[in-house]
Amino acid sequence: MKMRNPFLAIIQGIKPCGVWFFFALIVACSTSTVSHDATDTPSTGEIKIAVDESFQQLFDTQIYTFQAFNKSAKIDALYLPENESFNLLIKDSCVVAVTGRDLTKEERKNFEDANIYPVSTKVAEDGIAIVVNPENMDSTITVQALKDILLGSDSLWKQFNEKSKLDKIDVVFDNAGSANARYMQDTLLLGKKFGKNVFAVKSNPEVVEYVSKNKNAIGFLSVNWISDSDDTLTHNFLKKVKVLAVSKDANTEAFKPYQAYIKTKDYPFTRSIYMINRQTRRGLGMGFVNFVAGNSGQLMILKAGLIPSIAPIRMVEINTK
Repeated sequence: MKMRNPFLAIIQGIKPCGVWFFFALIVACSTSTVSHDATDTPSTGEIKIAVDESFQQLFDTQIYTFQAFNKSAKIDALYLPENESFNLLIKDSCVVAVTGRDLTKEERKNFEDANIYPVSTKVAEDGIAIVVNPENMDSTITVQALKDILLGSDSLWKQFNEKSKLDKIDVVFDNAGSANARYMQDTLLLGKKFGKNVFAVKSNPEVVEYVSKNKNAIGFLSVNWISDSDDTLTHNFLKKVKVLAVSKDANTEAFKPYQAYIKTKDYPFTRSIYMINRQTRRGLGMGFVNFVAGNSGQLMILKAGLIPSIAPIRMVEINTK
């Protein structure tokens, strides 16, 4: 199995130093005061949104910056498993849900039967990273091997590498109802049940902690937790675990979930991030969605190492010789 280092970059006509100046300017120019009597408009009021915990790292920054722009706006984010986020949206307990999939036809029909017409906006492309303990000698894995591991068909590291000194494979997800677990079950296993060797903790950071302390573990987490090269948390996580490169089969190249390879789909486990807004009038929910889908929000997505869905990007090859 071959693996090569990426020499591709995704850029948008702005220099790195300009990005930080841009965010500093955002905060410095926000001088209005909070009004507790603010009405619900695209820039004022208070709303609750439900965000799959997989995307917390990304949306903490989006919310902070939006509120810096709009001092009279308050967004209360509930970071939950994906299935709970959808439940809150359906029950009208939140205005916006941030998920790793769009509404199904059945879910959308249920809303429309209640005379509610949610608007789904694709704001980014993300991926699912496969991580192992640093003492694991393997650096690549195939899609089929991952499928066999998740089904429980193969449960020993020696079944993939005869030289491995590791024992039984422990598979860990962030949450049983998360976007990560749902994606792998639907996309890779085509709806089949996980094997008995698969279990879940409560968050993506807990996946990192578990894998770092257990030599036999393999973990699945959202790329946005480890994609921002300027983020201290990202650096701390990458010191604790090793990210595997994944190949579609044993005869093709293996790719890590770098930004360029998510864009080109060379990395096999990519997905879209949606913001689903049930508040179709011009309220704060719509204002926040428009912000994330606009230039400022898309620039932050690009800077975080993910793929913005709306802002234009271009691919360039970097000559390192």
